Amino acid sequence: MTDKVLYNCDGAVATITLNRPESMNAMDADLLNAVAELGHEAANDPEVRCVVITGNGRAFCAGGDVKGMAAGNESGERQSNLVGRVDVLRQQEEISRLLHEMPKPTLAAVNGVAAGAGLSVALAADIRIASDQARFTTAFARVGFSGDFGGTWFLQRLVGPAKARELYFLSPMLSAQDALDLGIVNRVVPHESFIDEAMALARQLASGPTLAFGRMKENFNFGAAHTLGESLGKEAENMVASGATEDHKNAAAAFVEKREPTFVGR
Repeated sequence: MTDKVLYNCDGAVATITLNRPESMNAMDADLLNAVAELGHEAANDPEVRCVVITGNGRAFCAGGDVKGMAAGNESGERQSNLVGRVDVLRQQEEISRLLHEMPKPTLAAVNGVAAGAGLSVALAADIRIASDQARFTTAFARVGFSGDFGGTWFLQRLVGPAKARELYFLSPMLSAQDALDLGIVNRVVPHESFIDEAMALARQLASGPTLAFGRMKENFNFGAAHTLGESLGKEAENMVASGATEDHKNAAAAFVEKREPTFVGR
């Protein structure tokens, strides 16, 4: 496994850290393959109850490695085997699907610039907390790309289709406050306390009712593509399943006894 992505578990919180600080964590093939593999590891580990993705250094992720792309264009490497390259990219994009669909909370801790595919990955998480030094841009139009890693899918659901198209076509650079005002991030905190606040939020999520969180995510994702009637059925199904968990039974007893519940993720 490459050291371009770091993986750490602290209790029930798994942290995936993009680790190419010298290039603002730009995504090359090694990084992309590793982050997808580690996303699967975190998703499948029953001991992990919250997943954080962040970046090392002054950027969250500057997007694709444009310098590497330019070199490939000059050599002619990128002009061959288009179908194969589509398949490879789709597999690398799995990190976005995993962050969005894994049955546990995911948190993007945006420490600095999030651009292009880096922004798309941040958008895939359930919650985004940003340093006040973070900046955001779609960036794709500036290098003649249409976008990947689910950015168009996520962004229009957060800000509406008209605003999302504007952000893609014009690629403005947004401050952390701009992103907060648009609903792209959930909260902005001072850079000096950023990592402490991000991890405190992650630990709070990890100590919650993990199975219920997973079913909440399923309800949201199902509801985005189905009718109200179909969504009511899915909610009923997940509500009954949640009621059979140890966490629900313990929390119901805690409510009656007027004490705080303790959730164990079962």
